[in-house]
Amino acid sequence: MPYLLTISMESIDHHIFESFYIFLISFFSNTFSAISGGGAGLLQLPALILSGIPYYQALASHKLATVALGIGGSLRNYKSLGNDMSVAWQILIYGLPGVILGSLIVEYISEKYLYLILGILSILLAFYSFLKPDLGLSSGNNKLNFVHKIRFLIFIFLIGILNGSISSGTGLLVTILLIKTFEMDFLRAISMTFFTVGIFWNFVGAVFLARIGSVPSNILIVLIIGSFTGGYFGAHLSKLKGNILIKKTFTTVCILVGISLLIKSIKSFL
Repeated sequence: MPYLLTISMESIDHHIFESFYIFLISFFSNTFSAISGGGAGLLQLPALILSGIPYYQALASHKLATVALGIGGSLRNYKSLGNDMSVAWQILIYGLPGVILGSLIVEYISEKYLYLILGILSILLAFYSFLKPDLGLSSGNNKLNFVHKIRFLIFIFLIGILNGSISSGTGLLVTILLIKTFEMDFLRAISMTFFTVGIFWNFVGAVFLARIGSVPSNILIVLIIGSFTGGYFGAHLSKLKGNILIKKTFTTVCILVGISLLIKSIKSFL
C-alpha cells in the first residue's frame, strides 16, 4: 500500500511538473509570437514532441492552441483591423483551401523539404526586414491593380498550403506579405494575421490534422490557457511599445525560426 501511494504521488508530481513546463513554454512562445506576428511553433511544437506526443498529434495540438493565441491577440488589438475586413475575406476565401490541401497532403510530403523551404524563406525575411529600416513603421492604403491582386491571392494560397502542413513561420510570411502589398504597418498587419491565420486557418488545419490521431485533452487545456494569456499579453506589449519593438522582435523571430527549421531539415537529410 505505501508503495502504491508513493508511485501515485510521483505520477501526480510528474504530471504537475509537465503541465507547468508546457504552460511556461506556451506562454512565452506565444507572447513573442503575438509581438512578431508568428513563430509560436519555434518552442511550443518541440516541447510537445519532447513530452512524447507523436509529430502529427503535436502539430494538431499546437494549431488548436494557436487558435487561442489568435483570439487573445485579436481581443487586445481588434480595433487595428479597422477598414481591412475586405482583405480579411480575401485571406480566408483563398487561403483556407490551401490550408485544407496542405493538411491533406502532409502525410505524403517529406517534412525535410518543407523545413528547408520555410527555413530559407524565414531567414531571407529577417535580412529583408533588417535592410529596410522603414519597413512596417508607417501605415498606408495601397490600392492594388489586377496583376498585383492576383499575385497576392496566389501567395496567400501557397502560404495556406505551408500552414496546413508545417507549424512554424507561416504567420510571419502573411505579416510581411500584408506590409509589402498594402503598405500596412506592423501592428495593423499582425492584427490581421491573428484574426485570419491565428483563428481560422489554424482551426481548420487542426480539425483536418486531428483525423490522424486524437489530441491529448490534458495537454491541450494547458496549451490553450498558455496561448491565450501569452497572446493577449504580447498584443498588449506591442500596442504599448509600438512598431519599432514589433519590427525588432519580428526580425529576431524570423532568424530563430529559420535556423531552427534549417537544423531540422539538415538532420532529416543525414
